[in-house]
Amino acid sequence: MRYFLQLAYDGAGFHGWQSQPNACSVQQTIEEALSTILRQPTKITGAGRTDTGVNARRMYAHFDAYTPISDERRFLTGLNRMVGRGISLQRLIPVDTEAHARFDATERTYRYFTVFEKSPFLSPFSWYSPGLLDINKMNEAAGWLLGRQDFTSFSKLHTDVKTNICDIKRAEWVTYENIYGISGIYFEITADRFLRNMVRAIVGTLVEVGRGKISVDRFKDIISLRDRCEAGTSMPPQALFLWDVKYPYLSE
Repeated sequence: MRYFLQLAYDGAGFHGWQSQPNACSVQQTIEEALSTILRQPTKITGAGRTDTGVNARRMYAHFDAYTPISDERRFLTGLNRMVGRGISLQRLIPVDTEAHARFDATERTYRYFTVFEKSPFLSPFSWYSPGLLDINKMNEAAGWLLGRQDFTSFSKLHTDVKTNICDIKRAEWVTYENIYGISGIYFEITADRFLRNMVRAIVGTLVEVGRGKISVDRFKDIISLRDRCEAGTSMPPQALFLWDVKYPYLSE
C-alpha cells in the first residue's frame, strides 16, 4: 500500500528536509516515527527539499506500508506524538502504487513574508525591513520571471540538477495585514519546479529593486546573464514557506 502524508513544519529546529549524517532533518524525524509505528523500516519521499530554517505550510511525502492502515486518526495521532512540536502530520491519503510525491507534483508555491515594523511575535517567521520598499517596481521586475527560462542566476552553485530551466506561472508581491495589526508584504511564486536557494535569491534581488539600488532593466539583465554573482544576496530562511503543492489526483 502506498500513502501520501500531508504535513507542515517549522524549519527552525531542523537542518532542512533531507536526511543527512549528524544532523536532525524533517525527513529523518518522520521516518523514525513511521518505522516505529509500522514496525518496519520505512523511508519517505518528499515533494521537494527545503533548506535549513525554511518552513512548510503544506508539504507532501509518500511511503509504502506492507499492510493497510485502517484507522487514519489513530495513526496520525500516534505519529504526531512522536515527531515533536515542530512537525504536524495532517492527512493520510491512500494513493496508487505508482504515485510519486516528487515527480507527480505539477505546481509548487512559496511565500516569503516581510514586515515593516519590528515584532518579537513575527520575527521567527518573517523578515523585518526597516525601510519601505517600492512594491510597484518590485512587481514590475517580477513580471520578467514569468514563463519557461533558465534561472541559473538565482541557483546555488554546484548542484546536481541536470537543468536550471523552470516554468514560473506566478510571481507577485502582495500587501497584507497580519493578526497583530502589523502591515507587510509577501512574495508569492508558483512554478513547476525550483532550484536550490532560488526563491531566497530572487527575493534578495527584488528587494534591491525595491530599495532603488538596481533598476527593473538591470533585473531583467540579471536573469539573462545566467550568473549567480550578478544577482542579490540570499534572504534569511525563516520568512520562507513552502505554501502549497498541487497534484492532478489530490483535492484540497
